[in-house]
Amino acid sequence: MMIDRRRLLASAAALSAAVATPRLAWADAPAGPPVASVRPVTETLHGVSVTDRYRWMETPSDPEWTPYLMGQNAYARGVLATIPGREALAGKIEAVSGALAAISAFQSAGPYLFTELRPVGANTFKLYVREGMSGQDRLLIDPDTLAAAGSHVSLDYWSASPDGKLIAYGASPAGSENSTLRFMETATGTVLPDVLDRAQFGPAFWTPDGSGVFLNRLKEGTKHGDPDHYLDSVVWHHKIGTDPATDMKLFAKGLDPSVPIADIAFPVVVAQAGCDVVVGVVQNGVQNEVEAYVSPLAAALAGKPVWRKVCSTADDVTGAAIVGSETYMLTHKDAPRYRIVKASLADPSFASATPAAPEGEGVIKGLSSARDGLYVQTLNGGVSGLFKLAADGKRTPIKLPFEGSIGFVSTDPLSDGCWFLLDGWVRPPVLCRVGAEGAVTVTDLAPKPAIDVSPYASVEVRVKARDGVEVPLSILYAKNLKRDGTAPLLLDAYGAYGIDQDAAFITRALPWLDLGGVFAIAHVRGGGELGEAWHLAGKGLTKPNTWRDAIDCAEYLIAERWTGKGKIAVEGGSAGGIMVGRFLTERPDLVTVAISQVGVSNATRAEFSENGPDNVPEFGTIKDPDGFKGLYEMDAYQHVKDGTPYPAVLLTTGANDPRVAPWEAGKMTARLQAATSAKKPIILRVETDAGHGVGSTRKQRDDETADTYAFILWQTGDPRFQPKG
Repeated sequence: MMIDRRRLLASAAALSAAVATPRLAWADAPAGPPVASVRPVTETLHGVSVTDRYRWMETPSDPEWTPYLMGQNAYARGVLATIPGREALAGKIEAVSGALAAISAFQSAGPYLFTELRPVGANTFKLYVREGMSGQDRLLIDPDTLAAAGSHVSLDYWSASPDGKLIAYGASPAGSENSTLRFMETATGTVLPDVLDRAQFGPAFWTPDGSGVFLNRLKEGTKHGDPDHYLDSVVWHHKIGTDPATDMKLFAKGLDPSVPIADIAFPVVVAQAGCDVVVGVVQNGVQNEVEAYVSPLAAALAGKPVWRKVCSTADDVTGAAIVGSETYMLTHKDAPRYRIVKASLADPSFASATPAAPEGEGVIKGLSSARDGLYVQTLNGGVSGLFKLAADGKRTPIKLPFEGSIGFVSTDPLSDGCWFLLDGWVRPPVLCRVGAEGAVTVTDLAPKPAIDVSPYASVEVRVKARDGVEVPLSILYAKNLKRDGTAPLLLDAYGAYGIDQDAAFITRALPWLDLGGVFAIAHVRGGGELGEAWHLAGKGLTKPNTWRDAIDCAEYLIAERWTGKGKIAVEGGSAGGIMVGRFLTERPDLVTVAISQVGVSNATRAEFSENGPDNVPEFGTIKDPDGFKGLYEMDAYQHVKDGTPYPAVLLTTGANDPRVAPWEAGKMTARLQAATSAKKPIILRVETDAGHGVGSTRKQRDDETADTYAFILWQTGDPRFQPKG
């Protein structure tokens, strides 16, 4: 049994919702972008007058909205289509991304090994199964077979029953993340008649006997775009083969006065094979710290759980796992790099817990329970580690095949050992098996790609920020690069939710490096690379550290001649839109190209979107004076100044985005286009068959990457990408 809030949040960092619409020839493109109506709304918030010129865009039914959005998209496509070299670059990106068999998830259950894989050359991730390591992979779930013409369907999540006989899986169309839950027999591939909608927040958690699942469902009648879309979700117990209308409501706001659940909470109930309790977890929006309760399994299955409190948010617990008769909790209370405590299931409260693993030099990132112990994932200086913690407290270090980053750890509570995915900036991923004795075997489940990585290298440095704090910076480059200050450089940063930007094999970056570019990742404050203190140093009123760390890293890269003035592009996606938007508005002189991918740019209004309320724990609310102060400082839209010579800007959005509303990009585009005194292009690229990037196809990501690189190379002066005439 594993509870990890970061697993849900990680997809919030998914970027690049790219395009499937036909590319426009220049002759088809409008001469200029549509000019949005200015209908100012002015309000006074905590003594500050705030004017919103384009508030009307927040109403999708406004007759001007869709023509404006589609007009901006048409203009952007026309601009991008004129860039020489773009099509050839797209071909190279497609070739290298298609050469990798990408694994996103794995589970061992009963005799089966399940792998979520995007095969070589495939466009979407699919679920495969084999019996044992010597078995042959068999395709179980192919979302392409579920898609309507002109669109695509994504496999959002899945989980196998403890014996592996059944699969519960969620899929959604067009990047909407609006999952419908279905079930399949592993042996035959037969899809069962049970269908449950509003199942956006998977996976479903199986009962120990595999007879049913516990799942979170959104409230009945809600729809995409409603401001309360995600409020008041409910955990149900569904028995396989029964009418969902007869499901038992198990865990929700107002069900049990001893279990307070806020409207923004995402409650979940987790069970584990071989365990006679269930754990109810209250996840308050995007807050990492959870509240947890336990109930006897039998009472929960009868629809009458008897909850005992395990921990509150004040205990700073972010993850937990059960091994045998003990529960282990991961906490940053009095330990910013985290520590592990344990308690007996007979008395599982945090108050009665005893130390199991102290805070160390590295950050403890996650816990996974197996029959032979607890597997613990760590991160130290950008390098992952793994060790097994036995019931008697003995630690067994696991020697990894190479220094890299662990993408996930997968365990089976009924089996010994674990599985993990390992890769690096210039090391393709491998799926490894750890035996009970601690030996590591590299499996063939992630076949080695036909990609020569020998021309590339990476380096980790620390950059002293303006306040003296050292910021980790990863730099990727081709070994034949001349550090003379002339290389175009793409700087990426995120810095929110305590999420890490761990080393990962980014195939699409290789053509960029081949063209002489440098790719850098600034691990700015607000992320979790250095523990909870690092997260808090870029949250709320300290959020300016996030974009100023990125600014300081850009200046370092110039000083060290990795690049030069006029050669820097900065990108951020989702919550990273705050970083890139405020970098752009605070230092427009330093950046040549800004890329905001489905980014947050209007922070003072974000809480009024469907995904806004549950993000209040991370970013604050304008209803609170300090919350407003922090949000106003984060709001790039409100910091755009008339008459400023802004650089080239490429913004993107997905029409079905449930996380960052398209009107944020729409407003920011209109404001920049009206305010700039320069003649640099400011364009908005819209994907009509995608959302936030979660579930986007390989082709969509390839196309957006090609557009992004070509746009940067054009604006940074690469002669191979300069339009004629």
